[in-house]
Amino acid sequence: MSQGGERPPVPERDGRPGDPTSGTAREPAGAQPAGSPPDPSTSRPAGEQMSENETAAAAAQPAEQVIDDGDLARQLAERTEDLQRVTAEYANYRRRVDRDRTLVVDQAAERFATGLFPIVDDIERARDHGDLTGAFKVVADRVLGVLDGLGVEAFGVSGDPFDPALHEAVMHDTSAEVTVPTATTVLRQGFRRGDRVLRTAMVAVTEPENPAPAAASGPAAGEAPVTAEEPASGSTTSD
Repeated sequence: MSQGGERPPVPERDGRPGDPTSGTAREPAGAQPAGSPPDPSTSRPAGEQMSENETAAAAAQPAEQVIDDGDLARQLAERTEDLQRVTAEYANYRRRVDRDRTLVVDQAAERFATGLFPIVDDIERARDHGDLTGAFKVVADRVLGVLDGLGVEAFGVSGDPFDPALHEAVMHDTSAEVTVPTATTVLRQGFRRGDRVLRTAMVAVTEPENPAPAAASGPAAGEAPVTAEEPASGSTTSD
């Protein structure tokens, strides 16, 4: 006992106030007595202690993940389709541009070649008269070389079979020496570039005097004419 009748304070152990009578440390409410086995219903590891809200959120997380994956797959399919469409449109654009460029080049080459045709006609007339000599021959060879470089070739030679797609007939006569219509005289050469005819050849056409007769439409020689069969005797016709 201290002076004045005051009781000395009870010391605290491990931060817990002691029993004022015995002086022993008090156990917290709900704590297991020392030496007793732990209650599995009340003791859980800290990592397993989850509230009801956390459990519901954990259960809903896989569904949200599936929804996100489906949305990503749909967006990927849309972007892939857009890329394929743009690629196809670009390929069509390139083909159209290349085709137009080739067409423009061909038209320019044919237009330029057509402007040289009258000069080539003068060169051919000078050649026929023996005047293609000296410097004039050099210039003529260069002009003809330009046509060759453009892929233009001349056609129309005496003796060619007459072809209305290639020849323009301005004169006609007959002869026993030919069996089919023939271009016997070439008055002006024709020109073509590949399969395209730039100018038809102007020719005189000679036709055969006795053209071959057309094939008869009747029965061939030695064959009996076909007659309708007569009905057999005794046959009757139904009403």
